[in-house]
Amino acid sequence: MKKASSLLGAFVMLSCFVGNTAQADDGVEGMLSIESKFTVLETANRLERMVKAKGLKLFARIPHSEGASAVGVNLRPTELLIFGNPKMGAPIMQCQQTVALDLPQKMLIWKNQANKVQISYNAPAYLIKRHSIVGCEDVLEKMSKALAGLARKAGGV
Repeated sequence: MKKASSLLGAFVMLSCFVGNTAQADDGVEGMLSIESKFTVLETANRLERMVKAKGLKLFARIPHSEGASAVGVNLRPTELLIFGNPKMGAPIMQCQQTVALDLPQKMLIWKNQANKVQISYNAPAYLIKRHSIVGCEDVLEKMSKALAGLARKAGGV
């Protein structure tokens, strides 16, 4: 029971923090989104520069809309950046190894049906719930703050 109450407490703590920094996307559990003031390309470029400037590792940048176009599918502008910091991710994986399915972190920059550019990413609080992580609350709180800051700055908000 102690594990469950500890897990619930960590989830509530991070949910409250994250709720003040980004809004949950329509109906997608565990995903946070903010609106960008820039185009998808500009937002992705800004995010890439910030990731590199902060010394994070950029593992990949995937222009999904280009890939779709190559096979004759029309997809609104959509780019995915995969990045991380092993100093932050590795300790979380020590707490619960299955979180490696969701790490490194990703941010999706995409244009929605209303032609608004969105920056979306997995909420660290959701990772606690999804993977039953216990004992890494401090690291996940730092991750939450870092992701929210990157998203806000990349989106110019």
